[in-house]
Amino acid sequence: MTKPPLTVRELIRQQYATLTQSERKFANSLLENYPAAGLASITIVASNADVSTPTVARMVQKLGFKGYPQFHQALLKELEAKVSGPTQRRENWASEAPEGHLLNRFAQAVTDNLGQTFSNVDSEQFDAAVRQLANTDGRLYVVGGRITRALADYAFTHFQAIRQRVTHMTSSSATWPHYVLDMEAGDTLLMFDVRRYETNLQRLAELAAERGVKVVLITDQWASPVAGVAEFAFNCWVEIPSAWDSNISTMMLLEAMIAATQEESWDKTKDRYDRLDELFDMTRLFRKFS
Repeated sequence: MTKPPLTVRELIRQQYATLTQSERKFANSLLENYPAAGLASITIVASNADVSTPTVARMVQKLGFKGYPQFHQALLKELEAKVSGPTQRRENWASEAPEGHLLNRFAQAVTDNLGQTFSNVDSEQFDAAVRQLANTDGRLYVVGGRITRALADYAFTHFQAIRQRVTHMTSSSATWPHYVLDMEAGDTLLMFDVRRYETNLQRLAELAAERGVKVVLITDQWASPVAGVAEFAFNCWVEIPSAWDSNISTMMLLEAMIAATQEESWDKTKDRYDRLDELFDMTRLFRKFS
């Protein structure tokens, strides 16, 4: 499986330091409403960003495109990838599948995904997100969607052992208003959302952000719309030779966050671990071999 090309968003991040002030103005306008802000004609997108059409033309060339039509087509392909279902995903990889056993292709795809994911994590943003996750002055809420609820459950199990005041929100959106009712400024919402992006999760994030809750989003390489209101957003590469996307890189990033959060407040966490082990012994949850 060939390595997926960088998204326009990633290209902008790579080249941002080389852009002029007016080009950055267009880039910022595009990122604020991505990718929709770039799907119109060059004259319209330039007008919407309050820049000239030559500015737009120069910027897209700096990103590596021959011209605006190629840039526009790249955004359309990203949009198509965002909304594609399992059948279309399988057709996409099957049409380009090289010879060789599926196990080898799968392993290579996962390896590429991990490399892309971790090479695109900003360490300062990661550290800031970890400090937010470790902050017990506010409550930590954890939620996932139809597929990612398993990640949310895994995250809750670990974070609840690491720190106090952790709430696992159910996957039923009908109950979410009850959780939002108690959300306060300074709380944290850890959210998982991957394509095809769930509208209920976006609305939940918006309601939480309006209340001063810091949203930490783990999403895929195309980025959930929740990124627009998230304080911290992390992109994970997920494409594999399958009708379904992979959560391996997503899980790896989550485990890195769990490990870092544990170390952020180790003294308190160690005490919780010790007390939790005592409770396990009292309830005889685990088998003893001595």
